[in-house]
Amino acid sequence: MFIEEADAKALIAAGGIPTPVGIVASSPFEAAAAVEAAGGSVMVKAQVPAGKRGKSGGIVAADTPADASAAAERLLGSQLGEHRVDRVLIEQRVDIAAELYVAIMVDPASAGPLLMISAQGGMDIEEVHAETPDAVHMTTIDIQNGLGADLAIAAAGSVTSSPQVQGQLAGLLVTLYGLFRQLDAQLIEINPLAITADDQVIALDCKLVVDDNALFRQGELPEQRPTGTELELRAAEQDFLFVELDGDVGVLANGAGLTMSTMDAVAAHGGRPANFLEVGGMAYKRATPALSLVLANPSVKSLLVNLCGAYARTDVIAEGLIKGWQELNPDMSVSFCIHGTGEDRAQQLVRDELGIEPHDSMDDAVKAAIAAAKVAS
Repeated sequence: MFIEEADAKALIAAGGIPTPVGIVASSPFEAAAAVEAAGGSVMVKAQVPAGKRGKSGGIVAADTPADASAAAERLLGSQLGEHRVDRVLIEQRVDIAAELYVAIMVDPASAGPLLMISAQGGMDIEEVHAETPDAVHMTTIDIQNGLGADLAIAAAGSVTSSPQVQGQLAGLLVTLYGLFRQLDAQLIEINPLAITADDQVIALDCKLVVDDNALFRQGELPEQRPTGTELELRAAEQDFLFVELDGDVGVLANGAGLTMSTMDAVAAHGGRPANFLEVGGMAYKRATPALSLVLANPSVKSLLVNLCGAYARTDVIAEGLIKGWQELNPDMSVSFCIHGTGEDRAQQLVRDELGIEPHDSMDDAVKAAIAAAKVAS
């Protein structure tokens, strides 16, 4: 679960991390009214669950209420990547002397927390690390012992020689690690962490990702706002796991693993999948609305159906698909591969109702779908 900046900052501020004064606005009028409370000169920041907003024009400086109102009017309702901007953060502008990077994340290599800190904040840390690996100080944290004062002081000393800043920064790191554990976070990233002209540290941004599997014990987290494309939001309302991609071969398979394998096969044979859609589990009886979602994407030029039944009966899924296909009556080619529980009846239903011969192998079905999409394009 990706927590947007304003909500993430409220959480870390409550835990003791210094942040600028910030007020969330959902209209140009609210943005203008927030300027005085935020200190006069502000930053107007689009609130979406994505990074690199500055590069996308999602962060704008404003010196007056009129400037803030104009910036909010431009940002609200716009798209940043795949996300619609529905609110902005009006935040006090800070006099920055230096910018640091600080993050604590789950490290796949050690299967535990990893502290990352760099004196080159405000930049893409991946590029910094690739160009100058020594510029990023990394500390693996023993989850049994936590982040103690010695480790925190050493990390702080790697980015600043100021005793005053080192003390504040070491304390901030210990606090941040406590929040990382408390919030069941997979990532807490502060970039930039500013050092002000009077040697104070303050978090100017915060990216927080919380483990979805731990949400049941995180009752204080803000409710996640729905995000995604129009089709993805429509799918979420129907409890489908659907991701819209930029390809032209629609994919419908039962189960996440089979769907991913089918998408990989499409890519391996030179095609481009148009979506991920899981119709396994209890979704297997809802083939008709699933088909409607896939076909609603105007980029889809052909459909690939790959069914492998175990608990889910392929004949039940096929019945739903055939009904949906006949109702929607799409003008495109469809390729089938059906194996597993109920396969004989499912294959015969496809032959009898649609006049289509299912392919014996997934590869054959994939190649046929890719060829059909090329012809339709």
